[in-house]
Formats: sequence, C-alpha cells, structure tokens
Amino acid sequence: MAIHLTKESKILVHGMTGGEGMKHTRRMLAAGTNVVGGVNPRKAGRTVDFDDRPVLVFGSVAEGVDATGADVTVVFVPPAFTKAAVTEAADAGIGLAVVITEGVPVHDSVAFLAHARRRGTRVIGPNCPGLISPGQSVAGIIPADITKPGRIGLVSKSGTLTYQLMYELRDIGFSTCVGIGGDPVVGTTHIDCLAAFQDDPDTDLIVLIGEIGGDAEERAAAYIRDHVTKPVVGYIAGFTAPEGRTMGHAGAIVSGSSGTARAKQQALEAAGVRVGRTPTETARQVLAALDAGA
Repeated sequence: MAIHLTKESKILVHGMTGGEGMKHTRRMLAAGTNVVGGVNPRKAGRTVDFDDRPVLVFGSVAEGVDATGADVTVVFVPPAFTKAAVTEAADAGIGLAVVITEGVPVHDSVAFLAHARRRGTRVIGPNCPGLISPGQSVAGIIPADITKPGRIGLVSKSGTLTYQLMYELRDIGFSTCVGIGGDPVVGTTHIDCLAAFQDDPDTDLIVLIGEIGGDAEERAAAYIRDHVTKPVVGYIAGFTAPEGRTMGHAGAIVSGSSGTARAKQQALEAAGVRVGRTPTETARQVLAALDAGA
C-alpha cells in the first residue's frame, strides 16, 4: 500500500506544455506514473510526445476528467494562475491536487484551500515537491531513482531534505514520501500524513522533517503523543540559524523561543520521538528504531 498516491492513480498535469511541466512530466512517465493528459486551454487537442509516449492536452480539467477518469492533478502554472487552477480541479471532482508552484500569494492559498476542502479535494502544497510512492507513482518533482519501495513513511516541509533522507535510507526504502511545502499556509499537514501512515499497514516507521518557524511540529508532537503507536523519527532544520533573522521558507519565522529548532526538538522528544541533529544522524536513528522493533 501507500498513502494518497498509488500505481492506479491517473494524473493530469496542469501546465504540462510549459518548460517545467514538460521536464517533470517526462520524468514522471519514466518512473511509471500513469499520466493520462495535460491541461492548457490554449493548446487543447494537441498531443505531446514524451519519448514515444503521446499525451493529449485538454482544454480544462473537467474535460480531462471526463475523458480519462483522472483523479490527481499536478499544478505547474505561474503563481497568478494557481488559485484558478486548483479551484478548477476541485470543481471537476479531482481528489488530489499537488501544487508545485512557488510564490503563490497567501491570500490566494487561503481561498483555494478553503474551496478545495468544501469540494472534498486534498491539496498538497503549494510550494512543494509533491509526493512519491516508490515503484508505483510520482506526482511532482521528487526524483524516482534515489530510493526504492519499502516500509518507511516520510513527511517533510523541505524538498531538499526529503531527497536527502530518501537517499540516506535508500537501502531500506519507503512506502510514500510526501513533501508538504514550507509556506505559512499549506493544504496537507504533518498531522494529516501522520494519521494516514498510522493507518497504512505497509508503513512500519514514520520520518517527520520539520524546520524552524511556526508551531506545526509542536502540534504534530501532540498528535503523535495521543494517536500514533508506530515509531517516529524526526529532524528539524535550523539548529544553527541565528536568532532574530527570518530564514529560508516563507513559514520559517521565529518569535522569541517559539518556533526554534530546540523548542520543536523538545516537544517531539517529549512525545517519544527520536530527533536527529543532522540528516545523517536522523538516518542512523531510523536504523536504530527499526533494529529495536525487529
């Protein structure tokens, strides 16, 4: 099994004919992802060949859903058009919208996330790398060749750290890796993924990657304490960040001691989570936790 994305998922790429959309559609197809179409109103009816794999471009998400039964969309449109793209996907009945776009205005994110929730559409992102269920499907920009299928679930704010932990633990492998994005407002949260991994019979251990700023990791710690029985290993980016300075992602804003890496580490450890201070140490903690459960 996997969470949110499987080999049966049928994917429409919104913005497929743009530079980033073309590049990553080719990579998704090479990984075995079932890309069933693209969306671009100005190029509707055209076919794009990806290494002898023709993919039809539809004029709207609704047309693509009607023709293919698509249930996932990956959004590669500019920030100004992201709200419309996600709203369109939700109105078309898409179950999962993966928003790769960076720089989406927060008020737009708030609006389309509220609309998506009303329509029953899960949103991952914005400003995220997407998700991968290795050996099954990729929705987004996560490299498919740095790990293998396994029984670790990973949820991360950071795209780069997602890739690093996937590589560090490539000999063990993953059920699903989800990059939720680092913006102040995102659709799918750490807690959403923790709940899904807890319910997934093929996930034995969960890796949670956070970063300084906000209180998402503290809230995740409380959820782990009360609801998660599987072992969880964590890593918080930003232990060496200087005080009084905004760092990295738009969500990485620290106020006093609130939102610091140390505060997040303490909250997670109080919930029984092993926390590494570097990605490599975190990988060693995963191996130790797996050995302890063997």
